[in-house]
Amino acid sequence: MNEKLQGLTDVEVEESRRKYGSNKIKESETETFWKQFMEGFGDPMIRILCVIALIMMIMFFLGQSEWYEPVGTVIAVLLVNFVSAKTGVANDAAYKKLKNSQKKDTANVIRNGAVNVIDVDELVVGDIVILQSGNNILADGVLINGNLSVDNSVLNGEAEECRKCAADGEFTIPEEITGDTFVDSHSLFRGATVLDGEGHMLIQKVGELTMMGKMAEDMEVKEPESPLKVKLNKLANQISIFGYAGGIVIAVAYFIHYILMAGSIGGFLDMGLLYVIKHLMSAVSVAITIIVCAVPEGLPLVIALVLMQNTGKLYKMNVLVRKSIGIETAGSLHILFSDKTGTITKGQLEVVEFLDGTGQAVDIHQYTCAEAIRENLHICIGKNTCAMFDNKKHVVGGNMTDQALLKYLGRDNYVALAENNQCTVTEIQEFNSANKFSQVYIDSKGKTFYKGAPEVLLEKAEKYLDIHGNEVDLDLEQINIKINRLARRAMRVIAFGYSKSRLRPNEVNEDIVLIGLVGIRDDVRPEAKQAIKEVQSAGIQVIMITGDRKETAVAIANEAGLLNSENDIVITSAELNSMTDEQIKEIIEDIRVISRALPTDKSRMVRLCQELNLVVGMTGDGVNDSPALKRADVGFAMGSGTDVAKVAGKLVILDDNFDSIKNAIWYGRTLYINILKFCKMQLVINVAAVLVSAICPFIGIEAPLKVTHLLWINLCMDSLASIMFASEPALPEYMRAKPRRRDEGIISKPMAIQILVMGGWLTVMSILWFKIPIFSTLFDNQEQFYTGYFCMFVFAFMINALNVRSEGANVFENIKENPLFLKVWVLIMLVQIALVSIGGVIGEIFSCQRFGWQGWSAVIAMALVMYPVDLIRKYIMRNKLWMIED
Repeated sequence: MNEKLQGLTDVEVEESRRKYGSNKIKESETETFWKQFMEGFGDPMIRILCVIALIMMIMFFLGQSEWYEPVGTVIAVLLVNFVSAKTGVANDAAYKKLKNSQKKDTANVIRNGAVNVIDVDELVVGDIVILQSGNNILADGVLINGNLSVDNSVLNGEAEECRKCAADGEFTIPEEITGDTFVDSHSLFRGATVLDGEGHMLIQKVGELTMMGKMAEDMEVKEPESPLKVKLNKLANQISIFGYAGGIVIAVAYFIHYILMAGSIGGFLDMGLLYVIKHLMSAVSVAITIIVCAVPEGLPLVIALVLMQNTGKLYKMNVLVRKSIGIETAGSLHILFSDKTGTITKGQLEVVEFLDGTGQAVDIHQYTCAEAIRENLHICIGKNTCAMFDNKKHVVGGNMTDQALLKYLGRDNYVALAENNQCTVTEIQEFNSANKFSQVYIDSKGKTFYKGAPEVLLEKAEKYLDIHGNEVDLDLEQINIKINRLARRAMRVIAFGYSKSRLRPNEVNEDIVLIGLVGIRDDVRPEAKQAIKEVQSAGIQVIMITGDRKETAVAIANEAGLLNSENDIVITSAELNSMTDEQIKEIIEDIRVISRALPTDKSRMVRLCQELNLVVGMTGDGVNDSPALKRADVGFAMGSGTDVAKVAGKLVILDDNFDSIKNAIWYGRTLYINILKFCKMQLVINVAAVLVSAICPFIGIEAPLKVTHLLWINLCMDSLASIMFASEPALPEYMRAKPRRRDEGIISKPMAIQILVMGGWLTVMSILWFKIPIFSTLFDNQEQFYTGYFCMFVFAFMINALNVRSEGANVFENIKENPLFLKVWVLIMLVQIALVSIGGVIGEIFSCQRFGWQGWSAVIAMALVMYPVDLIRKYIMRNKLWMIED
């Protein structure tokens, strides 16, 4: 063994580790259940609930409320935080399971003059690593012996092969890494893969000092607030103003009402201290009731449950949710930066098209008349390659072109050639970049078979092999037109031919007969084309950002459907960096492709889009993508990508498919729409409860809804009702709506009209219940009459729950896709009937008394009126949309 390849001794390894550190890259700490549970108290809605619980507790100690009121609210808060934390921990556990299922990389290292197999974390500066085809490069260093072809796409996004040769002893990796450094002649970086060749690498940087380690540090940026959190903050402020201000106003109004009844302030005070305190506490109690009614206690729970439900659904669709809020954020996207390789394209080279000697596309595997072409082409590929099939039927070895051609040939044909004694290779010359061709001579055939660049073989070709096996004059002009067409489609063209003369080293014989040509490319996924179309129809701007050259990027973008207008812009990294931020902002809406992109370009584009108040998505698989994945509102990390990228992303696309990204967007929109459905149901009841509690005492109706009634409606029922909307199905029309603004409120103008109309109508129904004498005659006493009203209010609530499911007349639309809705709906109705019918302690707590069938008939009839009234509202809004546009 060469002296310089003796490697480090054990003593030198320890000294290097002390001086330069280990090769381990620190991972972000997993958040514990307790930490995530406590973070739940930062939610704006949870904070409002905590304030209400505190106020209720004070009221209890003052003797103005029951103990179960604050306890119920506290239980709701704890339940929400528990569900949210449990979902977060489960998502982390799923990611850890995915990561642990992947075997840790090892390296063949020369130490103490012998080869040792060690874990990636054990490498140190000064180690000499043996690199062979298929190996991952596990630290930054320099090639000191041999020749390699490497794939740097994980680092710079470019799928092109990069040739490396041995450096002299003085060469070191530059401190300032640029895009050119990745493709220089000697530098090797952690994360790259050896495609072909063998060599020895001297490690110069390990761990967090490697390029991968530095990129991991860039991920420490603070994540932007999710659109849902922005909207909830806005809603919380609106509710706070409405609830607290309304409570104060009502309390003051009640107090004034008591003074007017006494004749004057003096007369009121003359009633005595106990009388004044009693009425003051009564006014405060009403105010607290108003605040309780105004807050949708079930909203945090429905969000937690909907996130949890959709996490499971998306996992079945190849989307692993690392952070639940990423689902809703995906549904809010305005702009999506998508990687090309493996996401829009298949991520591997393949033969896309075969052309015969006339330039016509032919499927030789199906064409029965092309036997001669097929036989000769099989030899050109199967006997003229460095690739092979392993025992698992996978193609290994060779370069990317060899592997693509061997897949096209197929394993059965490869095996048949190997077993055919008439196809034994006599002489061989492998491909080299100087000659641009490879050749083999088969003595039994009396032919030399060629595979190489079209310009090299066509220069010596005058004939081509037709589909009947005849050698026919070649039309070079026609075939070059076809080659140029393939080139414009970003295809690598390989020509095949044979000569009846013996092999001449480094030369092509003069009597070449063209067999045909193939176009090789990392082709667009068929399903990606449709997915991109659907995402664009949803109003989301898709920008392909790639390390490929501009011509390749344009060709792929055209076939993927990204370029549809003369205004669409394709821009290179160099052009981008010559522009100011303001200049870029002016053209962002027209950009469709960014080629030769660097990691800094991705992060910069995310920042500029966020400054324009756009919700930004970023896909990626490599370390180079990680900072942008972290900085984006939602990062889509690829399942085949690096651990660093997966940690940075909120969602992991397990099959690397753009169609799965589309599904994440679709389910994100579904999640938000389901939250809106719950809000519509909840806030209609809250508005009605506030209005009823505020108005009724002034018109002679004393406390129609007891605090326990409100607790049941606002807490227990909302918690159950939230389950109903957690499983509402994803509908195709959701992908035809335009994106929402980041700062858009949850309550839009149409939604506000719906809440006010239906809440107002339920208030009118409540007043009619007490003011129309016929209703009271259906009950034996006042207690039954008030109990009947409580049931009517709850039943109306449940009819409204059906109303908000659909914007049409059919409130049972798609109900089969959410069977849980009807089950919970029926359960709530049965529990309500049970509360009224049980009696005893339950009856006393809820101030309920059993009543007869006549009363139940009135309750059901009044509640059902909610359906036709909402139907009228839907009809008016559907035909007068100009009145409600934002």
